Amino acid sequence: MTDAESLRLRIYGQLAAEGRVDGVGALAVQFSSTDADIQVLLGELAAQRHLVLAADGIVELAHPFGTRDFGFSVKSDRTLWWGGCAWDSFAIPHLVPHASPALVATTCPNCGAAHAWNVDREHPPEGSQVAHFLTPMAHVWDDVIHACENQRIFCDEVCVDGWLGRTGSRKGSVFDIPTLWRLASHWYDGRLSRGYRRREPVEAATYFRDAGLSGSFWGN
Repeated sequence: MTDAESLRLRIYGQLAAEGRVDGVGALAVQFSSTDADIQVLLGELAAQRHLVLAADGIVELAHPFGTRDFGFSVKSDRTLWWGGCAWDSFAIPHLVPHASPALVATTCPNCGAAHAWNVDREHPPEGSQVAHFLTPMAHVWDDVIHACENQRIFCDEVCVDGWLGRTGSRKGSVFDIPTLWRLASHWYDGRLSRGYRRREPVEAATYFRDAGLSGSFWGN
């Protein structure tokens, strides 16, 4: 039998190295445990907001990594990942030791235009596109899958407005690519190490402000 933190490290380590995670049965074999015990620990990690589980109990998100297509691919010279959202996709090259630079690719949710950036740890990539986050930070975990699926990158604000009109959604926060890069650059620092601690709301609000994001949407 293992513990939740060891299981978390195992899942994150494999996602960082391979862009995938083993199923419950394989994890149980590795830890000389049972499927039921692993599922209990996965539930504990989900309750602590380290993981997001799909309805069938498998890992769907382990921020910044997705286990399915959330609209973003992230490719280094050795690994291909699904990014959980715009934020997460720009974070992977900062978090994973061998991932900088990485090619982050997506399509505009409004017009379908393809976009790609070489993202590294040194400087924000060039680009006139804009990020649009639909869900205010205080409500992201009300439905984290919906929130992540709606942290996207658009061609420009015209495309943002077109998508909002078509979907009937209310405008969230719109900001440029350098701000997205700053937001992503240190958000997950330490996540691949034992004892990682998620930021408390006050710490998060300060981090957002330092990245150039302020106002009620960002809780500061």
